[in-house]
Amino acid sequence: MNHNLFATFAERMRERDDADFITTREGQRYTYADALAASARLAGALTGIGVQKGDRVAVQVDKSPEAILLYLACLRIGAVYLPLNTGYTGEEIRYFLSDAEPALFVCRAAVLDEARRIATETGCPAVETLGTAADGSLMEKAAAATPREDIVPLGVRDLAAILYTSGTTGRSKGAMLTHRNLGSNAETLRQAWHFTPEDRLIHALPIFHTHGLFVACNVTLMTGSSMLFLPKFDADVIFEEMPRGSVLMGVPTFYTRLVADDRLTPEMTANMRLFVSGSAPLTAETHREFEQKTGHAILERYGMTETNMNLSNPYDGERRAGTVGMPLPGVEFRVMDRETRGPVARGEIGMLEIRGPNVFIGYWRMPEKTREELLEDGFFITGDLAMVDDQGYVHIVGRDKDLVISGGYNVYPKEVEQLIDELEGVYESAVIGLPHPDFGEGVTAVVVRQAGSRIDEAGVLAHLNGRLAKYKQPKRVFFADTLPRNTMGKVQKNELRKQFQDTYR
Repeated sequence: MNHNLFATFAERMRERDDADFITTREGQRYTYADALAASARLAGALTGIGVQKGDRVAVQVDKSPEAILLYLACLRIGAVYLPLNTGYTGEEIRYFLSDAEPALFVCRAAVLDEARRIATETGCPAVETLGTAADGSLMEKAAAATPREDIVPLGVRDLAAILYTSGTTGRSKGAMLTHRNLGSNAETLRQAWHFTPEDRLIHALPIFHTHGLFVACNVTLMTGSSMLFLPKFDADVIFEEMPRGSVLMGVPTFYTRLVADDRLTPEMTANMRLFVSGSAPLTAETHREFEQKTGHAILERYGMTETNMNLSNPYDGERRAGTVGMPLPGVEFRVMDRETRGPVARGEIGMLEIRGPNVFIGYWRMPEKTREELLEDGFFITGDLAMVDDQGYVHIVGRDKDLVISGGYNVYPKEVEQLIDELEGVYESAVIGLPHPDFGEGVTAVVVRQAGSRIDEAGVLAHLNGRLAKYKQPKRVFFADTLPRNTMGKVQKNELRKQFQDTYR
């Protein structure tokens, strides 16, 4: 049996033939037949460049239908798709290319010279470009390539993708996701959220992230439904498209902005059947206000880079504000005491652990880290603290570690602190996440100046600009005489969070 996920997608693509797969407001349109043919041409181009089964293809490009076709081409030939955040700087890209050792780096044309330099320095043998209008050197090669109509046979543990995620210690970790991981989760979500070929998803998420790539696109492909691809969230555009859409997947920021708009009414959302929220906590207030204004209860779910989607509020039944619902079919969870490693009773807080066919097989070239977090019995330690209420709904109450999740993206505090600490006039710093109405958590820095230093907030932010992706940069910088510490000398970030908790309210 061929476990290549593309074999499953291709079956549905042939069935759907000339039905829309992806459209854009700029007039781009790919039917399923178009996408199948384009994936074959891109697969031929990848083969011509030298990409083989198991090779990584690193991709940092702006959102476009062609980026999804490239993802499909990688699946088709058994290459490993490695999407990279478009906000990463050259120095950050250097790390990923060094660590993943891709056979190909696909970038935007505007950064080609820098990309080639970094690729040469890291030993990446090939660099191609991809634009947003079916342009770039990769599309030129695809047009001239001999299409590959075959689908490479793969085993159950063969990799489909590597997604890098941040922890609280060490550098970014590459989560290895198999074709089985992605396929099982897409099929589960298709059923759980009642997707049909008639659905039209309004896609305003980035596609270098689990939510926008694997949840949105894979479920669409598994169903044979269609997507309207938007470059970003724009409330005006969302309101224009709602009468022709049926599903919106978003992060809490989407919904806080929609709720604040007078155009959000039952009439405006009459054609919509489902609003999904994830990647960061949705406030109970936003949940309730959205339902009051539209009659639709937002479906909040819970997933991770390492596991895809694990828990979901029900499609049929009560969608409880402030909860992430119950386990999806085939997924198991347990809430364990952090000290005793035994299960906690309902209503008590413990560490959330997940097991299922959706759970990744480990971190790229990090066997020790894999053993720490992926247990012998198959459960993955999520790092999230959770509580199960008397109705069986799971509440995520916080993170065990100091990872900040801002706008659905992971921010590793130490990375930010190290850059702040190197700035002249800074003695030390601590980076924390604080409740933020738009982003879930706002990255916030607390800085201790050296004696006589006049460094201010603007100076710190200017130092970080260009050195870190925008989403990692602090939204505010505060100054303190000292940082709170325990008897062992460890900075007490919980005290800082208490002190500055109302910053963004």
